[in-house]
Amino acid sequence: MNSDFMKTRPIFPLLLSMSLPMVISMLVNSLYNIIDSFFVAKISEDAMTSLSLVFPVQNFISATAIGFGIGINAVIAIYLGAGRKEKADIAATQGLALSAVHGIVLMIVCILIMPAFLSMFTSNKNVVDLGVQYCNIVFTFSPALMLAIAFEKIFQSVGRMKISMFSMLCGCIANIILDPLLIFGVGFFPEMGIKGAALATGIGQVLTLVIYIIAYLRCELPVKLSAKHKRPDGMIIAKMYSIGIPATLNLALPSLLISALNGILAAYSQSYVLVLGIYYKLQTFLYLPANGVIQGMRPVISFNYGAGERERVKKIYRIVLYMTGVILAAGTIICALFPAKLIGLFTENADTIAIGKTALRLICIGFVISAVSVTSSGALEGLGMGIPSLMISLCRFIAIILPLAFFLCKLTGPTGVWNAFWITEVVTALISLFIYRFSVSRQKDLK
Repeated sequence: MNSDFMKTRPIFPLLLSMSLPMVISMLVNSLYNIIDSFFVAKISEDAMTSLSLVFPVQNFISATAIGFGIGINAVIAIYLGAGRKEKADIAATQGLALSAVHGIVLMIVCILIMPAFLSMFTSNKNVVDLGVQYCNIVFTFSPALMLAIAFEKIFQSVGRMKISMFSMLCGCIANIILDPLLIFGVGFFPEMGIKGAALATGIGQVLTLVIYIIAYLRCELPVKLSAKHKRPDGMIIAKMYSIGIPATLNLALPSLLISALNGILAAYSQSYVLVLGIYYKLQTFLYLPANGVIQGMRPVISFNYGAGERERVKKIYRIVLYMTGVILAAGTIICALFPAKLIGLFTENADTIAIGKTALRLICIGFVISAVSVTSSGALEGLGMGIPSLMISLCRFIAIILPLAFFLCKLTGPTGVWNAFWITEVVTALISLFIYRFSVSRQKDLK
């Protein structure tokens, strides 16, 4: 089997077939995160607090895995498109090996630093102890997580999205099932409390990895792992990191933005901080289909770029831009028509709901135009241009919105933060178009 279908099939049906499995996987993954938190909250408030404090470090590990995986994905697809199969094999083999190294290093470092890290945010010894118990187990599975995501990106790079979806679904569903069994000790399972939540997460990650390994051994893929490629190839490794490091930072920037905006809003009222947190929970679902389309686009645009299909690359970008625009237009309509109902899913406080209605109606003004930034950033990652993609994300999450939010708050109060969102999306969209066109015009064909 080969990946030539990525440059021969009609673009819109191809993108749908590549994107829908990713949308389904991401929906289930989002559901797993909510259910995991729900069961931990049943243990105690301290357990939920410890999980919240661990989350940034856990999120960083995931961001590292996914970011470097995007680098693996892009490099493999570009080389396959260019007909340089051996280079693609080297990228897959060495990308997988480096992912394992990342997992081992992060496992050791994160386990060692967590007691001190948790103590920075709380003086409650029980919260720290629960957090350490959780970390000592869940971070032990970091190598399995890294390898599973590396395999995920390898399968995605050759268009095997259904295998990727099946593996991810099995891991998430296993986690959801095991959570109550291991936390509360149902049947013959031991009652492990927060350790059970960590073990359920780890088992889910191992199951996903095992399914990927079985699928690799049983499927004919255009790319092969081989021990003969174990000697490091400096150029390929540098290319993977040049895409992977910016992609990792892209995934980490929203967390930094939330922390900074919380600092601005906390000076007014805790209700504004709560509304911001609710918005980001809602945003996960509103942007999820668009992110699924971007995931489906990356290997397609990479392959066609490697094959020198410049006109097809342009068409892929345009069609994805329309697709994400339509999806985000639907999100705009939902937020504009039903803001109170959406905020009411998370709180019954009338004052908070009133603040949230204003916030959603202002923020959603920028949803449709944000399709330009989201599509351009994802396309640049697929084309192997990590730094330009990072520049767009820095504009969207740091360089424009933070000073704008601070300035507007001084002029108009806390609603200035909500206005900063849509203004930033408009400005960043213009910058994104310039960065994308300039970067693509300067890039030479790989062949």
